[in-house]
Amino acid sequence: MATKPPPPIEEFPPDSLEKLAYHVVSDILTQEPNDRNRLGYNVWAWLKDHRGTLQDAVKNSGSRTYLPVEQIYDLIKKRLEEKGVAVD
Repeated sequence: MATKPPPPIEEFPPDSLEKLAYHVVSDILTQEPNDRNRLGYNVWAWLKDHRGTLQDAVKNSGSRTYLPVEQIYDLIKKRLEEKGVAVD
C-alpha cells in the first residue's frame, strides 16, 4: 500500500496577526506545549475581533502556566505594545 507524503507546512506571513499572537507567547513557560498554543490562539482571537479585553482572553485560555495570570497579561501587553498594537 503506497502512501503520499504529507503536504508541506505553510508558515504564516511575518506580518500576520497569527504570527504576532504566537510570537508574543512563544517563550512563556507552560505545563504542556498545547497550553501555549491555546494561549496564542486566544490572543489571536482577541487581536482579530477585540471582543472583551486582552486580560479576559488570557484568563479564558485556561493555559496552565508557572506564572500568575496577571503577570502573563502584563508580559503579553508589553510585547504587543512594543510591536505597535494598542491594548487598551
